[in-house]
Amino acid sequence: MRHLERIDWSPSPSRPPDTTKWPYTIPAVAQIISDRGMEIADGITFLVGENGSGKSTLIEAFAAVYPRTGFASNKVNVTGPDASDEDSELRFNLRARTNRRASPAGFFLRAEAMHAYLSEVDRAPRTRAWKEERLQTQSHGESFLAVLRHRFVDLGVYFLDEPEAALSFRSCLGLVSLLDTMRREGSQVIVATHSPVLTSLPGATLLELGEHGIRKVDRWEDLELVKSWRHFMDRPGQFLQHLVEP
Repeated sequence: MRHLERIDWSPSPSRPPDTTKWPYTIPAVAQIISDRGMEIADGITFLVGENGSGKSTLIEAFAAVYPRTGFASNKVNVTGPDASDEDSELRFNLRARTNRRASPAGFFLRAEAMHAYLSEVDRAPRTRAWKEERLQTQSHGESFLAVLRHRFVDLGVYFLDEPEAALSFRSCLGLVSLLDTMRREGSQVIVATHSPVLTSLPGATLLELGEHGIRKVDRWEDLELVKSWRHFMDRPGQFLQHLVEP
């Protein structure tokens, strides 16, 4: 089942968007406007592309419009960082089309906002949501792994913005395994990433963002991300000779 079936372009009548300005001029966003929305595949979807291609803009807006509530708790936020004033206004002009049996569970893991979020969790009364674990006493990577252990267990829809930022190579492999488990259990996950490790997950939907807008890539090895890393790892000297002093 696809809990989240589609993101519809739905301009707000109370704050109509100026599509001649950012973020609507980002080619990926402009394509969503032109197509009147975007279908969301089941399982795992990766958004990849250069900085500025719109990955984070889309993922934060998608996370804002999906009705995540988690299990009932009035003591601690169990669905991840909320939208902030720094987010684009795109979220006000999108609407989530969900299955009538869609799960309310899910989480928004946003690398740049996790420090403040984890501090909030540690200040709250201890609840079963975190199994009494104090997250801020751990390293950045360990706290991310704790989030994955405790909050990615329920069937639902999950949004990850550059989760590799805090993870080692081996931890990224662990996340690949977790994503595969979540997919097999019936969750959906949308990930904005620069990681060739994460995008190697077999069977995932690969969407490449760029000046062309959004295009589906069928094979992992055809991603520009993967080609660039391979070229660099094969001959780093060819890249570095133009960047560093001899």
